[in-house]
Amino acid sequence: MGVQAVLWDMDGTLVDSEKLWDISLAALYAQHGAQLREEVRTALVGSSAENTIRTVYTDLGLDHDPVAMAESDRWLHDYTADLFDDGLPWCEGAREMLEALAAEGVPMALVTNTQRALTDRALNSIGRHHFSVTVCGDEVPRGKPAPDPYLRAADLLGLPPHECLAVEDSVTGAAAAEAAGCPVLVVPNDVDVPGGPRRRHISSLAALTVAGLRAVYSDLADQFGERTA
Repeated sequence: MGVQAVLWDMDGTLVDSEKLWDISLAALYAQHGAQLREEVRTALVGSSAENTIRTVYTDLGLDHDPVAMAESDRWLHDYTADLFDDGLPWCEGAREMLEALAAEGVPMALVTNTQRALTDRALNSIGRHHFSVTVCGDEVPRGKPAPDPYLRAADLLGLPPHECLAVEDSVTGAAAAEAAGCPVLVVPNDVDVPGGPRRRHISSLAALTVAGLRAVYSDLADQFGERTA
């Protein structure tokens, strides 16, 4: 039967929202009279909200005061939400792949480290109707790179993770999906993602058909003896 569901990352995979996070993170740094360094920004691609604020405060040399960190987190997400409301640019080929999979009746889940409130704003652009379930970073005990978000999505779909193909763009996300037991299709955006035994890389979703996506899953499932009967 092949792949039973496709589990999608959001930022940098479906929509090119990482560039909007560039803007909001730079603004947060500017509030503290500092500039966001490229190596810090790279490390934050695909990060959870908690880890993002912790990393920023460490980089800025600020005390990890829970009240101040919570306020910075709210400010960052409010700022980003305003940017999201202006519309999110699709990653190349992503919208077409969503629509093609939906036309074939393939169940899909959105699996993101982004918090629910901001994800719901993004779904106004992406279209929540595409997804049977959505799992956000603030709805699981641990966000990516822990496997929790992908394990939760597979459970909500009633499927074992190895029957689901995850689509990711980041080191953090690919590690999470792999740890959950999902084969992973990696479509790097701004950051290089290393290879791995459960991963296949492509340069763009625009170069892939649904048949090609199914073939990626089948190749990985065959390699690990996990093809469904």
